[in-house]
Amino acid sequence: MRLLAANKRSQGAALKKQTLVTYSNPNSVISDQFRTIRANLHFLTKENTSKLFLITSPKEGEGKSTMAANLAVSMAQQKDKVLLIDANLREPVIHDIFNIQNTGGLTGVLENEVTFEEAVYQTRIENLDILTSGAALSNFVELLGNQKMKNLLTTLSACYDTILIDGPSVLTSPETRVLSTYSEGVILILKRGKTEIEKIEEAKRVLDIAEAKLVGVVMNEK
Repeated sequence: MRLLAANKRSQGAALKKQTLVTYSNPNSVISDQFRTIRANLHFLTKENTSKLFLITSPKEGEGKSTMAANLAVSMAQQKDKVLLIDANLREPVIHDIFNIQNTGGLTGVLENEVTFEEAVYQTRIENLDILTSGAALSNFVELLGNQKMKNLLTTLSACYDTILIDGPSVLTSPETRVLSTYSEGVILILKRGKTEIEKIEEAKRVLDIAEAKLVGVVMNEK
């Protein structure tokens, strides 16, 4: 596993204000850390013309959705055409981070209720599109593991420079293993002082069994 960067969070600031720091404060130290992650990913996958990454963590509460959102913004600022997909159907938060409605979304597309064009949200951040999770459903594994999900990602990969998938935690959600097989690389988010070593090792074993390509880790500071 490669350590892509350490994401340092500022202290004393409200979470809501700091969530999209790469947008609200692009010249900050934190934003610079995301640029480092972006650059490292570029060099690790420079042979690929279209890049599809799954962002996950061993367990919940380790900052993966915030990481995914800020990395998506940072990539879009580099003029890449970016799609951020919220595939955490159990506890979606991307729509809250970007303050947009969670209607239609990924589940709507997979259930043939809406088209992708109807479901995708074009943000005010240039080059950044969002596909929210959509309505809560119970058949997580079946929905994300069917052929339509695979076909959707294949189609979208031809339309975007980079696709980031915010997935559920790998040790609590079996659908994450399915998502990892669709991705060209998996980024594992850890939290200093919270993520136990044995959980990291277990997550690595699970990803190895799924034959996922773990391109690196990001360590959130305490």
